[in-house]
Amino acid sequence: MNLRRWPPAVVDVVVAAAVAAVVCVAIHIAYEPGAYPPDLGAYFLGTAIGAVLLARRTHPLGVLAATTVLLFVYYTVEYPGIEPALPLAAALYTACTAGRLKWSAGVAAFFVGADLVVHGVRLGDPPLPLLTNIVQDSSLLIAVMLLGDTVRNRRIRLAEAQARLEESEAQREREAAQRVTEERLRIAREVHDIIGHSISAITVQAGLAQDVLKDRPEAAEAALRVVRQAARDAMSELKATVGLLRAQGEDEWSPAPTLAAVDDLAELARQAGVAVSVTVDGEARPLPGVVDASAYRIVQESLTNVVRHSGAQRAAVGIRYLPRELVIEVNDDGRGPSASPSGPPGFGLTGMGERVAAFGGQLETGGGADGGFRVCARLPVEEQAEEAE
Repeated sequence: MNLRRWPPAVVDVVVAAAVAAVVCVAIHIAYEPGAYPPDLGAYFLGTAIGAVLLARRTHPLGVLAATTVLLFVYYTVEYPGIEPALPLAAALYTACTAGRLKWSAGVAAFFVGADLVVHGVRLGDPPLPLLTNIVQDSSLLIAVMLLGDTVRNRRIRLAEAQARLEESEAQREREAAQRVTEERLRIAREVHDIIGHSISAITVQAGLAQDVLKDRPEAAEAALRVVRQAARDAMSELKATVGLLRAQGEDEWSPAPTLAAVDDLAELARQAGVAVSVTVDGEARPLPGVVDASAYRIVQESLTNVVRHSGAQRAAVGIRYLPRELVIEVNDDGRGPSASPSGPPGFGLTGMGERVAAFGGQLETGGGADGGFRVCARLPVEEQAEEAE
């Protein structure tokens, strides 16, 4: 039974009901000579100890205090004694996950000390059984507190890893935007340098031809020949420049990473607590720069969604090189489509759809065959390679 897949409110109700039931059963079977027999008040206190856990997420320290007071009242009335670890465990765990380890240790020490005084001094229990009982209770309470503190530290590490993943993505986007701006300025300078001189020459010679057309037709004809040649030279240089920009813009100057860096994405997701496997089927081959970069971005956005929204423990990235297409598939074992926020699709899925549509490919998103969420992108490769050539 995986409680992570349950809504938090349902988990809290189950925990509260389970603790109340366990405490009431412990009260019912408890026996202590001279104790006040359990009545409705005793069971009310046992039920209340479980009920206060409904507020454990919003008021962890308050729940610990309320549990302490209820348990103290139970002992004060002199109902049959129950082990303090039973009613305190859930409240101590919750308080420790919220960073209240010192308060939890103080409460645990208080009840262990009170138990030692009552049974050792007032009731005069034999030392060896008393010591055994104290060690068992102390060990259980310490284990519960250490578990809560460990879970808290793990959540902090996961949050830090997720923040690093998001910052890495944001930094890459900022760098890409900056490089796009720089590339636009560079292209503008290239076009200005190549075309500016030719246009100036054409303007001067066209004006000269207009001035001498009637009086000196041969000079006008020569000027028009210069205009024609300058226009041809400008078109030739412009065509060569655009071809150079297209060729180098995809391969040499492209700022985007490629599928060769997909293992780095998987490692970031693993640091965030998701076990990611990467499999490659088919013979890997060089891809056009825009296809390679878009495939990388699809994997990146898919793993980011897995870490941020799915609650998954495992994810599988599959890359298949087919004769005429590249298939990217990402599956996780999280909450599935229910993990997506209500309302219109987010920018991540929309961006993936736009990337795939730009190449005439197909994108499938939704629930996986075995639960979780599935992203499958098919990018045509043969046509892109022909266009690049």
